[in-house]
Amino acid sequence: MTSNNRKGAIPAATNMGLALFFTLGHVYQFFVLPLWLLPAHSGWIWTLLPFAVLNNCYWSLIHEAIHDLFHPARRTNAILGRAMGVMFGAPFRVLRVSHLLHHKLNRTPIEGTEFFQRGKTSLVRAALGYYFHILGGLYLVEFLSSVVFLLPRRWLERFKEHHTSASSVSGLLMQNWLHADALREIRVDGAMTLAWFALALLCYGRFWPIFIAVVASRAFLISFLDNVYHYRTPVNDIFYASNLRLPKPAATILLYFNFHGIHHRNPAIPWVLLPSVFREQSQVMHTNYFRA
Repeated sequence: MTSNNRKGAIPAATNMGLALFFTLGHVYQFFVLPLWLLPAHSGWIWTLLPFAVLNNCYWSLIHEAIHDLFHPARRTNAILGRAMGVMFGAPFRVLRVSHLLHHKLNRTPIEGTEFFQRGKTSLVRAALGYYFHILGGLYLVEFLSSVVFLLPRRWLERFKEHHTSASSVSGLLMQNWLHADALREIRVDGAMTLAWFALALLCYGRFWPIFIAVVASRAFLISFLDNVYHYRTPVNDIFYASNLRLPKPAATILLYFNFHGIHHRNPAIPWVLLPSVFREQSQVMHTNYFRA
């Protein structure tokens, strides 16, 4: 299948429907629930559980926008990607550039999440960094980027010069994010993100611990499952990722993100085509998703 045909297979209507669903879901979680339902009965808190389960489905939808596969119209893809990023909790440019760099540097020593190189760092420091990353740190850093990039540009430039290496992941990312147009976009999206979350926190009022739990559950699930497709996979094979077995209903809810090996070798394929390409290429599932 050619790249153009794959682009033509983008399920735009389905993706738009999912975006609407998640938008309404966020309005419910952030505003309707704390303003009207929780004050009436605390039992409404249990309605948050399905939304927690769907956190990674929402990330999968944003991931389609990152690869320009959410909608065939590039402008629509960018606008809605940015809007979904705000609701997710981070500027779209931050999510997009860091993810695309992940594709370029996948499983290289400077990018591998769980790598430990003796002589360059201590085992304790490496372990603390690793567990911070997978237990919520990845999302926390993405969320805090909205605050960080509102700082004066000269401070950010100084940080890049003194605290990052030009060849490191952080150095490469900062080089992109500090371009004038990129920084402007990040600041606009970051300000909208902070306003969105601050308004939600205000609406929760005395129920604020519940809102913190909502955000913490997202931080954990997004961060913990981020490396599941790459853990203990071959070093320096940038195209390698694991395909993980899931029951079809669960795989569909995840937008077939479990076919991650197929995605890394064919990142221009819309999510709906991943299972068929998996069969066409006679690929195998490396292990069960939950065992991974």
